[in-house]
Formats: sequence, C-alpha cells, structure tokens
Amino acid sequence: MRHPAIAFRHGWRYHGGVKLDPVSLQLFVAAMETGAIARAAQRAHIAPSAASRRLAELEARLHVRLFTRGNRGMAPTPAAHALLHLARGVLNDLDGIAAQMSDYGAGLRGQVRVVANISAITQFLPADLQRFLTRYPGVDVRLQEQISSAVARSVVENAADVGILSAEHHGGELAGQLTLLPYREDELVLVVPAGHALARRRCVRLADALGHDLIGMHPGSAIHQLLQRGAAELGQPLRLRMQVTGYDALCLMVAAGLGVGVMPRGSAALYRRQLAIRVLDLAEPWARRRLLLCVRSLAALSTVAAQLVAHLQASADTGASEA
Repeated sequence: MRHPAIAFRHGWRYHGGVKLDPVSLQLFVAAMETGAIARAAQRAHIAPSAASRRLAELEARLHVRLFTRGNRGMAPTPAAHALLHLARGVLNDLDGIAAQMSDYGAGLRGQVRVVANISAITQFLPADLQRFLTRYPGVDVRLQEQISSAVARSVVENAADVGILSAEHHGGELAGQLTLLPYREDELVLVVPAGHALARRRCVRLADALGHDLIGMHPGSAIHQLLQRGAAELGQPLRLRMQVTGYDALCLMVAAGLGVGVMPRGSAALYRRQLAIRVLDLAEPWARRRLLLCVRSLAALSTVAAQLVAHLQASADTGASEA
C-alpha cells in the first residue's frame, strides 16, 4: 500500500523527503562493487529478480536513472557514482550507530549521575574516578556535591543513580528505600593554628576543643551534627565563630588564627604542608566514620552504573588492604 505522497512521473517522493531503505542501499553498493546484479543478489542472499526489483524501486524513489541496461548488461550512470559515495557514508554511519549502541549495552558508553558528600569528594573520589574513566573513556560521570541527607533524597527521587554519604546520616526515613553498600572509612581530626595552645598535643578530646572558638561546617553537614550532638552530651555550648561550606575555607580560617575546626584527616592532609596548621587526633568514638554507597536498587542500575558501583567497592577493598 502506497504512502500518501506527491506523485512524480518516474516515482514517488514522500512528504519531508525521499524514504530510503538501507537494504536497497546495501544492494546498490554491492551491484556497483561486483558489476552485476546477479553477483550483488548472491552477496545479499536474495533472488536476482528481487534484487533487480529493489534497484528499480530505488531509482523510482530517487527520481533518477542509476543504470543503463543493454545486451551487454548494465552500466552505472554518473548519478550512480555520486550515490555510491553517499550510500557508503550512510551505511558506515548506520554501522557506527549499531556499534555505539552495542557499547552502551556492554557498559562501555553511557552516563552515570553521582552525588556525594564533600568528605568522599576530597579524599577518595578523584583517584577512584580517574581509574574508572581510564578504563571506560566512553563513560560520562556527572558528579555533584551534596550533604549526606540530600544525597539520600537525590537517589530516592531518581535525580542521581549513585550516592555516597555518611553512615551516620544515611537518609533517616528514606533509608528503607535505599540499598546501602560499604565504600570507605575516614577519621575526623582537630585542626588548630600552628601557635595554638593545643598545637603541641597529639591527641585531644572534644571537650578540649569546645573551650575554643570553632570554625564549623555549614548547618546541614554531618560533621556539624556530630559536633552538636557531642557538645550536648558534654553539656557544653558550641562556640561557633563562623561556618563555611568547604574544607579549604576551614583550613584557611584556622591558619589565620580565627579558631579550630574538625574535618577528615585525608582532607586536612591536603593543606597541612601549605598552611600554618597542626592536625591532632580526636579521641572520640564517632571520629571514625563509614562512608556508604547508596542506590535505589542494584537490579535497576544501568550496566555502566553497576560497573561504577563495582569499581568503587573494589577500590575500597584495595584501599583497605593497603592501609
């Protein structure tokens, strides 16, 4: 049944352009390369009559003669030579589409949306993602920093595929909607100015720090909530002089003598050589923290997202064995 069309004397042109069949283009290329319809039909595994009919339909759709036919066989016209170049390009593009889609199915291409807290981003993810992207250069990892409670919500609401958050703040009422997996452990330390009264000590308790002005992280952060809880248990106030959103700002404020601050050891190590700060052990049970991976469901992950989760877990195992 013919598609509604505008009729031309030598064929049919569809609204919006000519509709071409890739199989007919492949047959045309084979005819040009072999020099005979019969050999082209043999390559395409169809009957010569069917091949001849397809080529005639191709001429009608293109509104141009591609072959002159005579007693000595067929001869390509100038239009056929022009079409040969175009057809090869189209068929190569189609092969490329199939190959790229195959890569997506195999997890070699695709996009993964990741949300993580600042502790994971500053300590572990740079090296872990670098190794992953070296192995899978066709994957696009989109990373966004969020506090742990927001990480959980982003994953539950499908705004992210994979999240990394603190185990102490793993989503609250949302926890039942998440699959949680172990990732890394970090340790909180106290950072003080080089000339501070506590600077000569190697280990302190939270009670020692609460007698001094604090440079805190922003109110929604896991560290801020730990400090609030710890201070409440000790019956002491938090003397927050200022609150910042990044560990770099915290270290700069501490180095300027404006207070002391609590942050992960791995993040503090990035600044201790450049700034006049000292890093002290924090003798509190909550100073050792677990970071968790979270997803809605392992079974629902795309191939490439599942590969990233497996890679991050393997990286965690490697880091633990090296430690």
